[in-house]
Amino acid sequence: MDSTPLRTYGGVTGSDRQAERRAQLIEAGLELLGARDGEQNLSVRGVCRQAGLAARYFYESFPDRDAFAVAVYDHVVENIAATTLEAVNAAPRDARAKIRAGLGTLVRTVAEDPRRGRLLFSPALSGTVLGERRVESTRLFVRLLGLQAREFYGVHTSTQIEITAELLVGGLAQTLTSWLDGTLSASQEEIVEYCGEIFRTVAEHTDLDASAAD
Repeated sequence: MDSTPLRTYGGVTGSDRQAERRAQLIEAGLELLGARDGEQNLSVRGVCRQAGLAARYFYESFPDRDAFAVAVYDHVVENIAATTLEAVNAAPRDARAKIRAGLGTLVRTVAEDPRRGRLLFSPALSGTVLGERRVESTRLFVRLLGLQAREFYGVHTSTQIEITAELLVGGLAQTLTSWLDGTLSASQEEIVEYCGEIFRTVAEHTDLDASAAD
């Protein structure tokens, strides 16, 4: 990676220009990886052509294409996690309201930009470096759901909460996979409404008093 000091041109610092180029590359990667068929054979040349940048700018931010693919994936996951948590925290302190706010934000995010949904859920990318990343992101969302449940209900961790979080996150991921690939015919509102009811029903039937005693 080029270690030459980044200079200021036209009032824009070198680090700002590098950040802008990195953002261009990330957007190009999302366009390629999130295509309907998914770009499994991602190339540096293809990414740079899509971004309209020379190859040397790719290597100022990424050591290789695998690291780049992971960066694109992480960018999408971090954005979804942050906006979903923000919506949950802003919702009234009511289980139904918080569940609907979180699910509504998540579903809307992948629906408004199908590239994000395909990057996260498309089976076409399962055999790439992103397969392992998907496992890690699933673990992230399981932890976040468990944390939100414990904070909302004021309970400690327990095997019951952990199993519930695994079940709900895994089920939601499969539902969104089928919905995005057309296997499941449902509207965005139906996905949010029905999945929200399942989340709420499971929460109501979880023995949280027993969890608090663990």
